[in-house]
Amino acid sequence: MIPSSLSQSNAGMRKRSGILRAETINMSHGSGGKAMRDLIEDVFLGAFENVQLDVLEDQARIDLSQLTAFGNRLALTTDSYVVDPIFFRGGDIGKLAVCGTVNDLAVGGAKPLYLTCSVIIEEGLSVLDLRRIVESMRVAAVAADVRIVTGDTKVVERGACDKIFINTAGVGVIASSVNVSAAGAKPGDLVLINGFIGDHGAAIVGARKDLAIENEIDSDCAPLNNLIAAIVAVCPEIHCMRDATRGGIASVLNEFAISSKVSIKIKESVIPLRNEVRGMCEILGLDPLYLANEGKVVVVVPRQHADAVLAAMKNDKHGRDSAIIGEIFAEPEETVVLQTVFGGERIVDMLVGDQLPRIC
Repeated sequence: MIPSSLSQSNAGMRKRSGILRAETINMSHGSGGKAMRDLIEDVFLGAFENVQLDVLEDQARIDLSQLTAFGNRLALTTDSYVVDPIFFRGGDIGKLAVCGTVNDLAVGGAKPLYLTCSVIIEEGLSVLDLRRIVESMRVAAVAADVRIVTGDTKVVERGACDKIFINTAGVGVIASSVNVSAAGAKPGDLVLINGFIGDHGAAIVGARKDLAIENEIDSDCAPLNNLIAAIVAVCPEIHCMRDATRGGIASVLNEFAISSKVSIKIKESVIPLRNEVRGMCEILGLDPLYLANEGKVVVVVPRQHADAVLAAMKNDKHGRDSAIIGEIFAEPEETVVLQTVFGGERIVDMLVGDQLPRIC
């Protein structure tokens, strides 16, 4: 939980008076004048209200004591979101922005605490759509127990961007006892994942009408910091951990193999994959190992801790379908090998090109 010192009263906070009456965003909403003030106060401050944000300074001011209460190392990350379409089954660009940044902090062993939110809005975007996106961000931030404390708003002419782009940065704190690294895998370690792969990629395919492939698969977009905290609690000496977003689990495993100079062997038969996703991949000629995820973490742990980590993952709502999917070997170095359901083996290389552009 965020420390009680952050849960300050609203006393002394700025009284908001702005009301956004327009039905669509226009250039005046990025001009720095009253229209922009109404947009910020009504839409953003109304959703993200907190002491740091509401004073409308050019920066969030945070007492160091509120950070050092959780550890001695600062974690900082940033990411931009340009997903097309901006709404899809199981989420939208707003939820994606919060969850993605929270997860980037958490997989480093950090406790996420604060986020920034910068938006570039295309002239003509529906105000109702903007409110929907911002509300998704608010809900996701509450679920992850983080606070959005500062931001920026820009409006560009029609055609200069695609509806809305969002950049978020995140701040977290890492305890001194945690040291997670892509270079930490060792022979004998086991590889785990917290559930079905490829759901986000499949959800985006279903939302893109031009592909003419419809499905009812929800994106797995979710904040994983609580699940990861449970993993760290039972196994502080996690060797590797990363969320499998663009490039899927294949890219993450290759990053581990290259950084750790090891071989990773995974079994196709035990990798959680929905039949609907498998079928979609067969129709479109896609490999589910490379499909994007937004709620999946790949973890490498010492063999003796694998059962405890698996149990902790399964005890979280975002890890019910967790599985041990592979093992680390010494050779051949920097290689990922898939043992197929037919008993053969094939090399799983890094992704070349882009299976699905603008996936997040």
